[in-house]
Amino acid sequence: MNYRKLTETEIARLQLQLCRADNWSDIEVVEDFTPEFFRNVKFTGKNQLGKFGEEVTLAGGVTAHTGIYDAWIHNCSIGNNVLIHTIRDYVANYTIEDNAIIFDVKLLAVDGESSFGNGISVETISEAGNRSVMIYDKLSAQLAYILALYRHRPQLIDNIEKMITAYSNHVKSSRGTICSGARIYRCDTILNVKIGKKAHIEGARLIKNGTVNSEAADPVYIGDGCHMQNFIICSGSKVNNATLVSNCFIGQGCILDKHYSADNSLFFANCQGLHGEACSIFAGPFTVTHHKSTLLIAGMFSFLNAGSGSNQSNHMYKLGPIHQGFVERGSKTASDSYVLWPAKIGAFTLISGRHYSHCDTSELPFSYLIEHKDVSYLSPAVNLRSIGTIRDSQKWPKRDVRKSENLLDCINYNLLSPFTVERMIQGRNLLLTMREKDETCAIYQYQGVEIEARILSRGIRLYENAIWKFLGNSLITQLEKSTKSLDKKEIQSILKVTSPEGSGKWVDISGMICPSSVLNDLLNEIESGKESSLENISAEFKRMHHNYYNYEWTWAYDTLSQWYGKKPDTFAPEDVIAVVKKWLTAVLNIDRWLYEDAQKEFALTQRIGFGIDGDEEAQRKDFENVRGSMETDDSVLTIKKHMEAKNALGKRIINMVKEANGLS
Repeated sequence: MNYRKLTETEIARLQLQLCRADNWSDIEVVEDFTPEFFRNVKFTGKNQLGKFGEEVTLAGGVTAHTGIYDAWIHNCSIGNNVLIHTIRDYVANYTIEDNAIIFDVKLLAVDGESSFGNGISVETISEAGNRSVMIYDKLSAQLAYILALYRHRPQLIDNIEKMITAYSNHVKSSRGTICSGARIYRCDTILNVKIGKKAHIEGARLIKNGTVNSEAADPVYIGDGCHMQNFIICSGSKVNNATLVSNCFIGQGCILDKHYSADNSLFFANCQGLHGEACSIFAGPFTVTHHKSTLLIAGMFSFLNAGSGSNQSNHMYKLGPIHQGFVERGSKTASDSYVLWPAKIGAFTLISGRHYSHCDTSELPFSYLIEHKDVSYLSPAVNLRSIGTIRDSQKWPKRDVRKSENLLDCINYNLLSPFTVERMIQGRNLLLTMREKDETCAIYQYQGVEIEARILSRGIRLYENAIWKFLGNSLITQLEKSTKSLDKKEIQSILKVTSPEGSGKWVDISGMICPSSVLNDLLNEIESGKESSLENISAEFKRMHHNYYNYEWTWAYDTLSQWYGKKPDTFAPEDVIAVVKKWLTAVLNIDRWLYEDAQKEFALTQRIGFGIDGDEEAQRKDFENVRGSMETDDSVLTIKKHMEAKNALGKRIINMVKEANGLS
């Protein structure tokens, strides 16, 4: 943009409108600048001004002409059609882009050089700071996971931190930016903050040392009474209603609201924190807590639903708050649940009661962890037959509110994956070994929990059904890729593995599921210095994520070889039919269990409180009008349709194989 000096006529007009400057020659303006819309403005330092020819509409339909009114402007570059009105102290050292509005603000300034929250170390998981994650504008859940948990590879961590430090130094500046379309109303102090496009900040009390990574397509909102210090907040997120944020990264599509308090914590895509508090947590995607009495502390979570009064302890009153906990994906905490860290809870586990035994149930996913008289009891695999588990897995993709073209976090929503199925295989083997050692035992002890014999046997059956469901799903997905007749030659061709990537152990790195070997290839390159770009690391995570199903078939191939006793690319048609039948039995078994679980929601005991002043008929009608019936419930209908569809799919695949191979 080309600038010129003010003319004598323009200076005179500005002075007539109670504007003043230390040195009028330090002010530059665009060629078509007009001075009409400046009232009671003090200019100090060097300033640049755009043109002000439009009106803007404020809340309530009030219109105001763009310009600067009742303000002190120091060392600022102000774009076209900006409205700055009622600055109680001053605006200093900012580039304010086109169409921004700053209305009734006490102080807006950059004081010295700032990295705007980039490079801050967040003491996540461990309050002692031993797992600190250095944050920056484009931090992903995956990179943060490595920084927090791969401390056994110090050179790797050091190399990544050097990249983040370099990025932080690159964005360091003594001048901040308020991007185009941003709106800032009724705020007190905004100090050393970079504000992105279309951000809406209204009524905040203190915003200090941070970046608001708002985007035009997915703005950030910061509302009344909020205090935020040392932070980065990403597109589509909302912080409102006197929420307190200190030393935090807030990822895309998050909500922190209703007096929530967050300290030294990381929140990734679609997290929600209302009423309660977080201290040194790593909140992976979809970590949700809505209750005033809930404290999440010194732990790692993802896809978590925390009930009211949920709490953990990381302080044994010996060496300080050094303990940590891990609750793997998809778990829930019931009201008033408590876990004494250190502990590790397996994926998709329901935690109920108070647990003091430092349990490790990571090899027994989909379980209930229940306390009775201070004893922790585990019911392995029982969550596989819970309608709630299925409902959760279906709702998460629908509740992804991110709109950015650049999604920072890679999220895999699959309920059954090599990660969870590998754990189920380990869990089944573990339960079988326990039973074989003592078949007369009534209660088995394992890693701080007790398992009743009958529940152990049921867990084995449930795991076996889920494992065959997954293996059959993978097999059928491969077969459906074929465009030819499924004769023996085509079957063996389509079931070949084209790459070794996917074999061995799998990991869940805060929402993204991938083979450990593939991840380690990337980490080795970073560690050796071959990979030194944050952008390339992010691209590699996305590549792994997009290749998930290729990796999955390699893992399923290996596992199916072990479970069926024959490699899939040597299958005869009869083998395919046998596996599909096992799959179909497992799928229908699980669906029947889910259907039976759903039935409980419509039992007579669930009608208590319905038809409050009427007879049984009124109770029934009231219940059906409010809750629906088994015949009309969406979840129940989905199960029925799923059973019908899978039954038809299984029969279709079997018939295709039979017809192509002349089998009766």
